[in-house]
Amino acid sequence: MLRTIIAGLRARTARLVLSSIAIALGVAFVTGTLVLGDAIDASSREEYAKSSRNVAVSAQVNGDASELTSIPASALAEVRAVPGVSGADSRATVWAALVDSRGKAREARVQTLATTPELREFDLADGRFPQSADEIALDERGVKSTGLKIGSTTTLMSQENGDHRLTVVGTYRQSSNPMSLGYGEQGVVTPELMATLGDEPVTGEVVALAAPGSSPEQLRDAVAAALGGEYRVRTGAQVEADTMEQLAKQGVNFTLPLLVFAAISLVVASMVIYNTFTILVAQRTKELALLRCVGANRSQVFRSVLAEALVMGLVASVLGLGAGLGVAALLQQGIGALGAGSTSAAQTPITWTTVLAAFAVGVLVTVLAAALPARKATRVAPIAALRNQIDSGDDVRRAGKLRIASAALLVVAGAGALVVGQRAEQLEMSMFASAAGAMLLLAAVVLLGPLLVGPVNKLLGIVPGLLFGVPAKLAVGNAERNPRRTAATTAALIVGVSIVVSVTVVGGSVRETATQRLDEQYPADFTVNSSVYGRQLPVALADRLGAVPQVAQAEPTSEVYAESGYFIGVRRSALGSVVLPEVVEGSLDALGDGELAVTEEYAKSAGIKIGDRVKVGDVENRDKTELEVVAVVTGRQIGYGLTTLATAESVNSAQPGHSNVMVKLKEGVDTADGRAALEKVTDTSPLAVISSAAETRDLINSQVDQMLGFVWALIGLAVLIALFGIANTLALSVLERTRETALLRALGLTKGQLRLMLVVESVLMALMGATIGLVLGIGVGWALTSSFGGDGIEIVLDVPVGQIAVMLVAAVIAAVIAAAMPARRAARTSIVSGMAEE
Repeated sequence: MLRTIIAGLRARTARLVLSSIAIALGVAFVTGTLVLGDAIDASSREEYAKSSRNVAVSAQVNGDASELTSIPASALAEVRAVPGVSGADSRATVWAALVDSRGKAREARVQTLATTPELREFDLADGRFPQSADEIALDERGVKSTGLKIGSTTTLMSQENGDHRLTVVGTYRQSSNPMSLGYGEQGVVTPELMATLGDEPVTGEVVALAAPGSSPEQLRDAVAAALGGEYRVRTGAQVEADTMEQLAKQGVNFTLPLLVFAAISLVVASMVIYNTFTILVAQRTKELALLRCVGANRSQVFRSVLAEALVMGLVASVLGLGAGLGVAALLQQGIGALGAGSTSAAQTPITWTTVLAAFAVGVLVTVLAAALPARKATRVAPIAALRNQIDSGDDVRRAGKLRIASAALLVVAGAGALVVGQRAEQLEMSMFASAAGAMLLLAAVVLLGPLLVGPVNKLLGIVPGLLFGVPAKLAVGNAERNPRRTAATTAALIVGVSIVVSVTVVGGSVRETATQRLDEQYPADFTVNSSVYGRQLPVALADRLGAVPQVAQAEPTSEVYAESGYFIGVRRSALGSVVLPEVVEGSLDALGDGELAVTEEYAKSAGIKIGDRVKVGDVENRDKTELEVVAVVTGRQIGYGLTTLATAESVNSAQPGHSNVMVKLKEGVDTADGRAALEKVTDTSPLAVISSAAETRDLINSQVDQMLGFVWALIGLAVLIALFGIANTLALSVLERTRETALLRALGLTKGQLRLMLVVESVLMALMGATIGLVLGIGVGWALTSSFGGDGIEIVLDVPVGQIAVMLVAAVIAAVIAAAMPARRAARTSIVSGMAEE
């Protein structure tokens, strides 16, 4: 039997290798994801290991036993006084604004440079570290993005204590960990400068270097005794171990979504393999029957089919592993191009876990997918060696009631889950239930595939039949001849297309809903904001913007804060033009200085009514004065209510300025011209940034398009595998129908008509899968989109017809390409040799 298996593998080598490509693509996805995850984990560990190198003891605020939000300066002195400590430094962070080479402020994360060189967590790249309070070193990414360089003079604008003129004296390296991309600009300064950047810079940690002969454990206990129970004191090794544990969880969060998409690709690939072995077993009916005649038992036949699957899985694993490593390396290079640091081969680690996972996935998926066809092979009776292959149409009809009953149960369960998703109050529960319902409905459609093939195929075949005549009608008949095979082939495409379409519908709906809400929320043409949180725009800026000839109205705002929430101070002229509240109770006509209009939501949550007084203040002191409530309103972009601009300016007198300025252009002024005029004013103010509803809309559209592009790329692999499955099925069917094809040629069918027949058959299968997937995807997309509703948000359903049309056209083109090789082979087979086939 072993020799028979080996001989069979040799005879079908090309066929099996071709079929293994589907699994190889899925394995490549899994391998690439795991390798990329390992690379990110390695770079994260490298980056965070720097923070604990040479650290003997670390002290942080004990959140469970302390009310402190930052470590006071006195704690550093206490640590330095502990015997056995040769050096100690505090690690403080403050958010400020760094003025770039174009004169515009950019938010920056500024950290303290340790005075003890051994405790510095940064590696110098060029120049030197700052030595005085008028110097700064920037990370390498910041140098590129700001246009600054060593020797450049810049301004660091703190939120509380004014501006500081600094010289860039050096650059330091950041890790290639892409997780650190979100930090923005980063810089390090001396402790002397840090002390002037804020009233209380956030000091998160005090680290200590051990003197020779001092053990970290003894030093930890001594520091803990000196600081007291408000602090969590650990050795550097403990800090590193705890950090690595957290990083491991982050790695799972990063790779899990990618592995979900990889699993989808593998499910689609398993469908292709299942269909391949089903066809191969059907084609080998006589061969298997002869084996039974000469003494092979059922288990030997079963093992022979699984042996072929095992070989195919091994080949797919090798191909997929190599391709996955290449994909991971390319992604690493892409991350480097985004500015996440340098990349190298060392940052694309290959572990035994990844290798074993590749082979386990490739072999298991292939063998499991081939198990049912292998079981079917054991049912071939020896007498089958004397008769032709039996069509499976009867099998489909016999299984019809069972299929319908099972599918009905899935539909009921799926519909129930969708109803739960629509009614759930929590977003997570709503999305989970909707997604579960979608998967159940998808399973029902796949299960009903053999019963749907006939009606859908006839409907789709009408137009080709009218256009191309006999070849197209033969193609329709071929697609209907074996509904199980056609359904199995199209099922993979249904899965891929339905997911792509549902995600596209969700993305389009989110985009359309956001656009509609923007139009409602932003009656102003432009809004000038501060680029740095906590820094106010100059008071004079609003008047300068209002003096621009193209501007009809420039309305400044200022915020005041209550114990919970904030209120917007505006001029009365802004009401009804750029601020559009709707009065629920009371009147805005009476809104004067010292008075407040609160939103209906705030009034209910705080138990406030007209006539009550609310304590407000600035960010630091929210108990400066009281305002009387004179109205209850609803509206957008008004915080928790409105007061007068004069009231807000009085409350914020310690930090004069405006939160933003809303600008309305004169009638007939072109938006581009208006913006250009505004920029002439804002260019002289580093903090001022102009935004508009149109730009926000473009940003949202760009983000949605990026998300869709990412998902399309990931699911595109599953669709590619499904289309490959069509080509594979068609190629195997051509081999199976060699004698039939020769007979058609003998009856007058030309080579061109034969090619056309196979192309139409391929297109019909692609359109069948795409059409069913399209209908299902739109329904699922609607269900998922509806689950986002609530809290007064009315979701707008949007079906991107253009994108879906492009996808259908792409499916047709891919189907034509998929049919090219099988059609060429069929046309090249001579009539005589074809008739001689059995």
